[in-house]
Amino acid sequence: MTAAKSADFGLAPSLDDFAELAEAAFAALPQAFRRMTGEVLFRVEDFASEEVLDALGIEDPFDLTGLYHGVDVGHRSVLDPAPQPSMVFLYRRPILDEWAERGDVALEALVEHVLIHEIGHHFGLSDAQIEAIEERG
Repeated sequence: MTAAKSADFGLAPSLDDFAELAEAAFAALPQAFRRMTGEVLFRVEDFASEEVLDALGIEDPFDLTGLYHGVDVGHRSVLDPAPQPSMVFLYRRPILDEWAERGDVALEALVEHVLIHEIGHHFGLSDAQIEAIEERG
């Protein structure tokens, strides 16, 4: 069932629906940006694992909507062993919670925002740098 069909029936979008939203958001980005992103895997889960939350010092799993996992492109070296693939995680339940609380943004736009934010970390940008770019945009 696509995200649109889920919304038609008043059902929360599934993990697969979120994956479709993420794929569509990534496909809508400029081709040059997608090319620079390179090999990044996207995963959608309901929540971050307890291990991830503990490592980040986050107590409430609803506080984490997305996460970049990997070595950012600015810190990679040809002398290093081949790194594991970079991954962007999107956490469905916290994103849905934020979407419902805000009520002023389309779900697709919020998924796109989280996705782009995490890709920013792939490029080695800090949260403050990403926020500054978003404010200018």
